[in-house]
Amino acid sequence: MRICNLLDRWGAARGTVTPSQAVNLYLPPRDVARIKALAILYPSQSAQDILADLVHAALDELEAAMPYVPGKKILALDDQGDPIYEDLGPTPRYYLLSHDFLRQLRR
Repeated sequence: MRICNLLDRWGAARGTVTPSQAVNLYLPPRDVARIKALAILYPSQSAQDILADLVHAALDELEAAMPYVPGKKILALDDQGDPIYEDLGPTPRYYLLSHDFLRQLRR
């Protein structure tokens, strides 16, 4: 989900999706005011749904923006025969940690 798609999504009537994991979150007053304003502009969405969508979209975009740092180890070859190097950036560790936490949350 991209941030730019949220307004269209919120404009379309959809059922409320309740997150399966509650999280306490402290926000600056200005951000709380903006979320409440969005909930009024898009009455089919609760403030919680809007916040969940925003966090989800931001995390998706953050993952896509994580830098690829090529290492020296060749993991495979692509379709053209060019080497695919291991990623020494934060992405592999991020995915490993997030999958570990997801497994813990699903227990």
